[in-house]
Formats: sequence, structure tokens, C-alpha cells
Amino acid sequence: MSEKKVSVLEGFKAFLMRGNVIDLAVAVVIGAAFTNIVNAVVKGVINPLVGAFGTQDLDNYRSCLQGPCTTDPKTEEVDGIEILWGSVLSATLSFLITAAVVYFLMVLPMAKYLARRAAMQAAKEGVQETIEVSELEVLKEIRDELVAQRTGGTSEPEPGDAPGGAGGAAAGPREDR
Repeated sequence: MSEKKVSVLEGFKAFLMRGNVIDLAVAVVIGAAFTNIVNAVVKGVINPLVGAFGTQDLDNYRSCLQGPCTTDPKTEEVDGIEILWGSVLSATLSFLITAAVVYFLMVLPMAKYLARRAAMQAAKEGVQETIEVSELEVLKEIRDELVAQRTGGTSEPEPGDAPGGAGGAAAGPREDR
């Protein structure tokens, strides 16, 4: 049974040491800190600005669904059924601001960077493929030339001819000199 515990612990350790888990943990911590910043901006700046169009802060906007909604100042209990639509609007604004910041500051630049990188990689692969194709063409031409030299003439090459079949100074000394 102790072997199973070691095996389970090793598996758990391997799970924790994977890069994905650590990256995810860092993302959650940074996301929580970022959420606090956005909530502070919404609560401290956006809500008062939206509330300036009305008579109060955005969180204080509410409607009474049933009965007269009166609040006891001592216990802060409400008689009636209140709908706190200002809080919902504030949360919605927080979400939209967070989503916009994440998109415009993180997702969009990363997408552009990855697109540029993919284009550069494709161009590099295209150049490499062109080089490979041109090398292949040269090798084919050399092969064809060698085959033509071997089978090109029906007669044997003259003794004074160069290995390529062409006579000339490169073939060696001539006897007529």
C-alpha cells in the first residue's frame, strides 16, 4: 500500500510541476489584482460620473418592487422588496472595462505579434523552399548532363578528347606540336 501512496504523491508532484499549472496560478493572482484595480476605478471614478447625471452615486440607485421601501436608519433593514439595479449596472461596467482593457492591451497586441511572427516564419520557409528547389534543379541538370555525356555519342570518345567529349587544350598535350 505504501507503493501506491508514493505513486499518487509522485503523480501529484508531476501535476503541480507542469508549466501549465504554474502559469495558470500566476494568471489567477494577476487577474485578481487587476480586478481590484478595475473595481476601484469603477467605484471611485465611473460610478460618481454616472451618478452625476442623476442625484446620487450609482450604487445607491434602486427601485421598490413591492410596498413602500423604507429603511430603518438604526438597523438598516428595508421594508418592502428592493431591486438594486445600480449595483448591477456598476458590476456590468466593471466587466466591460475589464474586458476592454484585456482585449486592447493584451489580446489584440498578442494577436498582431503572432500574425507578424507567422508571416516572418512563412517567408523564411518560402525562401528555404526556393533554395531547396533551385538546388534540386541544379542537381537535376548535373545528372542530365552526366547521363548525356555517358550516352550522348554513339561512338567512343577520341583519345585526345576531354572526359566530357570535347577536345581542346584541357585534354592534354597534342601530338601534332
